[in-house]
Amino acid sequence: MTQLLHDDTFRRLCRGRDLLAAEYRSRVLLQQAAREACLSEFHFHRMFRATFGETPHDFITRLRMDRARQMLASERTVTDVCFEIGYESLGSFSTKFRAQFGLSPKTFQREMRRIFGYSAPWRVLMVPACFLQAWAVE
Repeated sequence: MTQLLHDDTFRRLCRGRDLLAAEYRSRVLLQQAAREACLSEFHFHRMFRATFGETPHDFITRLRMDRARQMLASERTVTDVCFEIGYESLGSFSTKFRAQFGLSPKTFQREMRRIFGYSAPWRVLMVPACFLQAWAVE
């Protein structure tokens, strides 16, 4: 049986999530987000996962990877994208990107250029996952 959240608790969790979303490029600590939600770290983490279906860390990672896809579809270099979205290591960024999308960042960028061409408008806001799966190179 699923327990429903009190309205106030949900609003506080949303405040913590909004802080994480606004600061996804920097190292926002769980403690800061929990403080924003007026909850202990343990309860914030547990309730965040139960409410939103992912941990705070997974939420930040998803935001970063979505932004990375958008930026890689433009004329930005992989290194620029890596540092812009808050990673300090190109290797860890590339590993996480490959784990999430099945392609290295450079391969993803090449595929976008191959499909859309160099003269295409590089302001692609989102590449749907089904499109990535259909065009993924093994």
